[in-house]
Amino acid sequence: MYEAFYGLSSKPFQLSPDPNFYFGSKQHRRAKAYLDYGVLRNDGFIVITGEIGAGKTTLLRGLLDSLNRSNVVIGNVVTTQLDAEDTLRMVGAAFGVRVKDAPKSELLMTLEAFFVNQVTQGKRCLLIVDEAQNLTARAVEELRMLSNFQFANQSLLQTFLVGQPEFRGILQKPEMEQFRQRVAATCHIGPLDEDETQRYMEHRLKCAGSTGKPTFDHDAFPAIHKASNGIPRRINRLCDRLLLLGFMQGRSHLTLADVKEVLRDIAQESETPRHSDVSPLDSVPARLPDSRPAALDSAPGALDVAKLKLSVAEVDGLSSEIAALSADHHTDRLQRLERSMMRLERINLQTLALLQKLVDAVKQH
Repeated sequence: MYEAFYGLSSKPFQLSPDPNFYFGSKQHRRAKAYLDYGVLRNDGFIVITGEIGAGKTTLLRGLLDSLNRSNVVIGNVVTTQLDAEDTLRMVGAAFGVRVKDAPKSELLMTLEAFFVNQVTQGKRCLLIVDEAQNLTARAVEELRMLSNFQFANQSLLQTFLVGQPEFRGILQKPEMEQFRQRVAATCHIGPLDEDETQRYMEHRLKCAGSTGKPTFDHDAFPAIHKASNGIPRRINRLCDRLLLLGFMQGRSHLTLADVKEVLRDIAQESETPRHSDVSPLDSVPARLPDSRPAALDSAPGALDVAKLKLSVAEVDGLSSEIAALSADHHTDRLQRLERSMMRLERINLQTLALLQKLVDAVKQH
């Protein structure tokens, strides 16, 4: 919408993951090094954790794009609260193996035969499990057992586990000791610091074809970092709205005041909408229990605030409770939005995997 106004070739702050916009922060470079190491080792588990929107999927897609798909067979699993056997069925389905209604013993033999067949064709199998924090202990154990499959001293399956920070806590449980011994590398992607936030924004603008526009006041960057907590997806959301504001006002230079205005707009949009002519107190029923103050009886159908005779402390207390409820609602709204984006990311990954399988099938014919 605003790309032409700023002279951009694409949208710089889109919410969907795009490896073309990969930004190598200190933590992302470290995570990428672990992934590269894991790919070369072709054995065991690689564990990547990070906050929602920290860039785990972008990093992973960048790695997958760098692989030679002609000799790597990739299975993607997005976990939900599944039991151990259903998790195995999800693994089979991810690799296109027919596992419907098969007993567990047959399921394991079918998977092993598939992996052996791929290795004999000079291919390797890579399993990617997203939302790994939803795995049960028994499901993790089943994945560990799959890593036991070998052919001529070569591991048949390598697994990347990608999840939110709580997955790190799950792995520290005593019953995870055997699994921890199979983990080749693990790393956590945290938020960007203030300097990285500025460089992240400038990097994405450059990738989108910026030749100098838009520009920002220096004090806008700390405000963006503070509001987003350094989480890339939150930075994208805020900056996208910021560029839209500049476009609507015909300005390519954006200030701290613009950042504050966008933050106010986002906060207002997250509030519960209500008709401007309706007071929140209008919803109070005309008749209340007998324990109410007598002053209320004189106003059936409406509430006369002046007759409540509330003390200053009581009014302040009510105001604090209302403010707390509003803040809680705002937080819940943001969490719902982030969960929606996660679902979209999962759909995108599954769609890409399906398209890749179709392309591979066409090439074979």
